[in-house]
Amino acid sequence: MIEKPDSVTNVTSLLSGDGVSRHICEDLKSFIVTTMPIPWELAKQRIGGTPEKIVFVDSMEQERVEQQLEELPEFECVVAIGGGQAIDLGKYFSWKRQARLITIPTVISVDAFVTSAAAIRINRKVEYIGNSTPNPLVIDYDLIRTAPNDLNIAGVGDLLSIHTAIYDWTLAAKNGQNQNQFHQNTADQAYKILNSIIDRAEDIRNLTNQGIDAIINGYMDVNRICLPLGHYRIEEGSEHYFFYELEERTGRAYVHGHIIGLGIYIMSHLQKNKHEMITDVMDRMGLKYQPKNMGIKLQTLIESLENLRKYVCEREDLWYTVIDKETITHEWIDYITNKLEF
Repeated sequence: MIEKPDSVTNVTSLLSGDGVSRHICEDLKSFIVTTMPIPWELAKQRIGGTPEKIVFVDSMEQERVEQQLEELPEFECVVAIGGGQAIDLGKYFSWKRQARLITIPTVISVDAFVTSAAAIRINRKVEYIGNSTPNPLVIDYDLIRTAPNDLNIAGVGDLLSIHTAIYDWTLAAKNGQNQNQFHQNTADQAYKILNSIIDRAEDIRNLTNQGIDAIINGYMDVNRICLPLGHYRIEEGSEHYFFYELEERTGRAYVHGHIIGLGIYIMSHLQKNKHEMITDVMDRMGLKYQPKNMGIKLQTLIESLENLRKYVCEREDLWYTVIDKETITHEWIDYITNKLEF
């Protein structure tokens, strides 16, 4: 099925269905592929055609990415196959060479395939660079289901985070912290996205076609709201800031949706914001948000929460959230950590 979403989804066209990636490259005059070994093994017999070059992601540091760019032959199209980094590399090459981009995600754990900028590391810090739009975005249900279920389910993290992020945005407006002007209509639209995801909880857990569509459409609906606004406040708040502190503290990379799920769990408690409801939703979806699933030790989490207010206050680029409003006491940390699994 081919759809033509409106431009503010950052998807020029969408091709979705069982097996739709088959022969997708047969009619391309010249193309390169950005990928990783496992996704390439899964896709290379499906897509048809012969790429001018296959570029495997080995680092997203800008120096390395630019080196790979210089080594590329001439091409008319970039076909990005795989997860977030393979898609981001394809977006970067497409933007730099002004070439057509086709994205074929093999896992939907992150939303790289609908965002315009590529996540590139500069001095080990992630920067979002460039502007590229897939034409088409290819959602092959069969191919996506070859990835581990828990990684695909992780894709709901940045959609369920609407629950805590909208609370934070509302709180900021009530406290005169209007870095981004609050609009109730925008918040209501965001809640519609959240509710549509919750309504598909069982489909998402079982990764039915409808469950996969719910995640994809949720991402595109977030873009419909956020791209005209110029910010993603509807889905980024205290739950992400917790993740930023923990990742910087440990120097580890986490599955994004899993660590955001933990952030939602913790911050919905701090917000006193329907935490039982959103926890039940994450459990029904099978989202692996518990510290034990990510190898996070109890003492590490305690130290992260103890430092969270200080971390947020020292970063001028972060919006006002419940972390600025509520005091995170030692007693509260004991309370919340006793409810988690290590």
